[in-house]
Amino acid sequence: MFLANFAPFLFFSAFVLLLLVTLSAPIIDPIYLFRLSASVGTTGASGKGGINFGVFGYCISDLSTTILGVDKTSNGRCSKPRLGYTLDSNVSRVLGTSGITDVIGRVTTAVFILNPIATGLAFIAFFFSLFMLRKGANGTARLPSFLTFGVGVLAALAATAAFVGNIVIVAIVRRRLRDDAGGAVNMTWGNGVWMTLAAMVALWLALIGAMCGICGFGGHRRRRTNTAATY
Repeated sequence: MFLANFAPFLFFSAFVLLLLVTLSAPIIDPIYLFRLSASVGTTGASGKGGINFGVFGYCISDLSTTILGVDKTSNGRCSKPRLGYTLDSNVSRVLGTSGITDVIGRVTTAVFILNPIATGLAFIAFFFSLFMLRKGANGTARLPSFLTFGVGVLAALAATAAFVGNIVIVAIVRRRLRDDAGGAVNMTWGNGVWMTLAAMVALWLALIGAMCGICGFGGHRRRRTNTAATY
């Protein structure tokens, strides 16, 4: 019954990870799905900056520019948190290209919605899994295990789809950068992608614990032991 008892911890861990990813930039700037950075320069002038992209928006880092040997720094800012965000002209100015802003605005809404959905389902599965710790007369908690397994499957599938979707978005952005920016803009993976992966793994492992609760592993051994003791 160890896996069944350990399932609530796994569900809670997955919920926390997915919640942090959902609250990524612009709400929690250090957590992001991918980052675009660029260094652009012309005769007598140069500049560099970066943008962290999250589920509900993005954060522009401080923009450093040098004009005729004079350094100037513009303070960064974050967009307003909302699903299906659009990129303003400041993004194009920082990256030095406008083609990439269109593709980001189109694909993020449909895919990033999976992150908050997976977060909600993981929390519901965690809530049901707490009742698995209360054993019945046969040493198991099968009804809570059934509920936990059912919602847990949905949460695991949503987290898997969110992880795959995040990977696809980064791949699309990388390809457009290669075509439009000609290597002037660099893309790096964000920690939010790997947090989603960890949550996905935790959810699938937690489902094994819920299955143990359904099958009553441990309860049958306890009944056999009690029966043998009566003789």
